[in-house]
Amino acid sequence: MILYKPIVASIVMSLMIAGLAAAQDPAKRAPAPAAAAAPTNAAPAPAAPANGAPVSADYKIGIDDVLDIAVWNNTTVSRTVPVRPDGKISLPLLNEVQAAGLTPSQLRASLMAKLVEYMPTPEVSVIVREVHSNKISVLGEVRKAGRYEISQRATVLDAVALAGGFNDFARRTKLVIMRQEGTGTKRIPINYNRIVAEEDDNVILQPGDIVVVP
Repeated sequence: MILYKPIVASIVMSLMIAGLAAAQDPAKRAPAPAAAAAPTNAAPAPAAPANGAPVSADYKIGIDDVLDIAVWNNTTVSRTVPVRPDGKISLPLLNEVQAAGLTPSQLRASLMAKLVEYMPTPEVSVIVREVHSNKISVLGEVRKAGRYEISQRATVLDAVALAGGFNDFARRTKLVIMRQEGTGTKRIPINYNRIVAEEDDNVILQPGDIVVVP
């Protein structure tokens, strides 16, 4: 039995050395590459384009237009509303408010003045979402008489084109624009042939104008 002791001791020593080598081996391995960090200077997502129709600051709100009324921190009053045939809009708390004939800034000031009764410092925005009040009518000897919505300034030539052109018996030198002014109606004689020949100005129409082709 004494002869086996050196052999056993040698085996134990070999196992201990192998264990130490295995424990040190992971420390010698190269560390795994760190995950790429997300860039901190990434450009922010582009803001969504502002909603609303492209109207000028002096645009007068009209019947059938659609408005976005936003009152800061008040979802009860904030909403999208159409302008009624009587020129008014309906809002909670305020009931009926005149809108037609005012610019968005003027309507905003009117709403703020009315809301002071319900909140100390109301912040209001008015955006014209859709324009439907720019309408003209073309009647008489044209191919498609009717009422037409225009998105930008239209002229007499534009009105005739929208109506499909003249009929065979149209009197092109006797056109008339009927325009509402106050409580009366103004009649503007138009000679289509002279406009085409650049002898007369191509009259710019206004919303509500009626072009009559005899």
